[in-house]
Amino acid sequence: MANTTRNSVATLFGISALACLAAGRAQAQRQLVMYCGVDEKWCRAIATTYQKETGVQVDMTRMSAGEVYARVRAEKDNPHGDVWFGGTGDPHLQAAEEKITEAYQSPMLPKLRDWAQRQAERAHNRTVGLYLGALGFGYNTEEVKRRRLAQPACWADLIKPEFKDEVQMADPNSSGTAWTMLATMVQLMGEDKGFEYLKALHKNINEYTKAGAAPALAAGQGETIVGIAFQHDVIDVAEHNKPVAVVSPCEGTGYEIGSLSLIAGAKHMDEAKKFYDWALTQEAQKIAATTGSFQIPSNPLTPVPPEAPDLSKIKLIEYDFAKYGSSETRKRLLGKWTDEVKNAPK
Repeated sequence: MANTTRNSVATLFGISALACLAAGRAQAQRQLVMYCGVDEKWCRAIATTYQKETGVQVDMTRMSAGEVYARVRAEKDNPHGDVWFGGTGDPHLQAAEEKITEAYQSPMLPKLRDWAQRQAERAHNRTVGLYLGALGFGYNTEEVKRRRLAQPACWADLIKPEFKDEVQMADPNSSGTAWTMLATMVQLMGEDKGFEYLKALHKNINEYTKAGAAPALAAGQGETIVGIAFQHDVIDVAEHNKPVAVVSPCEGTGYEIGSLSLIAGAKHMDEAKKFYDWALTQEAQKIAATTGSFQIPSNPLTPVPPEAPDLSKIKLIEYDFAKYGSSETRKRLLGKWTDEVKNAPK
């Protein structure tokens, strides 16, 4: 009788242990590692909402677009991440070219705006457009008034002597925003004149930040007069009652197609694909505006935030995403900028 009891207990213990092990494995499979290239608040809201709605444990790390690309490339033989959410599209295209992101055609793709679908076509479905944002700059209205400066309205204004040490932008080696700035100048003016402009601008730069949105915040806080950033980032700063005005440069400007990619060899690929599909829905894309991110969403059913820049009033250039998202062009221009601009004496 005692042996029977002991055997029953052992059997029950074994079944319980197996059940716990199975549950543990199931839980381990319900995980997602997300590298996030948008604003920290948006990153947290996306991760929290998805985790709450699905029960998937989301491990989110926020980095600039250039940093995400560098990490994904460094980890290509042993990927730690599953999905790359947001950040300018050029490094997403470079990653696609190098096949360190996974080809995937979401059922949501045909429902997206044309420019989002074209981003997927360029990348052979290794990335897709998530949002669109126009480049520009912001200036501190109080400082401009106090110093009796003319309100800057054009790129040409930023290289004037009165803005010596009063302009801030990010480093294009780490920031997708700043890469868009570099590529915009080259496309707007031609490479030679574009680099002449960047060298002249360098003399007025007080800091090259790591993150692309930082200069907008610095302008709002009076740490610099001018901050070069995407216009939606300047608007976000202004929405927090900071004395900053947004500018669409008179000569014309470039823009980003913020993108979404699956990381090749991801350990949780099934979960990553489910997240990818969800991120393209109007419900998911509505989250951006609630966190102060005012880009144009790629799903046309998602309301465009009223705070978003009016693209019909912005002189956008014909941005060549295929060329400036290629590894060869990016590496060459980044090297040239570092050697001839960043490391140049002032």
